[in-house]
Amino acid sequence: MTTADLSTEKISNLAERYAAALYALADDAKLLDQVTNELRTLRQMIDESKPLRYVVGSRTIPLVDASAAMSKILQSQGFSDLVRRYVLTVIANRRIGELPQLISGFIAYATKRRGIATADVATAHPLSEAQRAQLAARLAEAGYGRVQINEHVDPTLLGGLVVKIDSRLYDTSLKSRLQRLRYVMKGAA
Repeated sequence: MTTADLSTEKISNLAERYAAALYALADDAKLLDQVTNELRTLRQMIDESKPLRYVVGSRTIPLVDASAAMSKILQSQGFSDLVRRYVLTVIANRRIGELPQLISGFIAYATKRRGIATADVATAHPLSEAQRAQLAARLAEAGYGRVQINEHVDPTLLGGLVVKIDSRLYDTSLKSRLQRLRYVMKGAA
C-alpha cells in the first residue's frame, strides 16, 4: 500500500473507533493537521523500512520490547506526544500488527470528516505543479470543492491520466484509448 492509497481505503469498525477517538483528541488540542501529517509520515516509514515493518508485523517480539522500540523511534523522529501515546495505546491493546490499517483508517476518517474529496490520480509521468493546479481547478469545476490529490506514476498508461474520485472513474489514458480503438477495429473486421 502506498501513501497515495491511504485516504481511500475502506475503514473497518475497529479502525473507525480508534480514528474517532484520536480525531476527537487531536481536534480538541487543535493538532489535527499535525497529527494527520505525522501519521502519514509514520505510515510511509513503516512501508519503507524493513526493520520497522518487522517490529510492527512480528508476533514473536514481546509487547514490552515492541513498545520500547516504537517509543524510541517516534521520539527520535520528533513525533508529537499525542501520536506517541496513540501508538503506545495501540500496542498496549495488542493491536500493533494492525497499526498500518489503523493509521490508514484515521487518515480516511479525518479526510471524510473534513469534507475533503480524495482524487486518486494515476499518470504516466509525474505531474508538474501547473498540471496539478489545473487538475484541481477542473475537479472544482466538476463540483468537487475541496479535493486532496493523491498521485502515483503508472508507466503502463503511456500518456494521459486516470482519476478516481468517490465512485467515479475518469480514464483519459492513452492505454485505454488504444484498447477502445482495438475493440472498434475488431468490430469493423
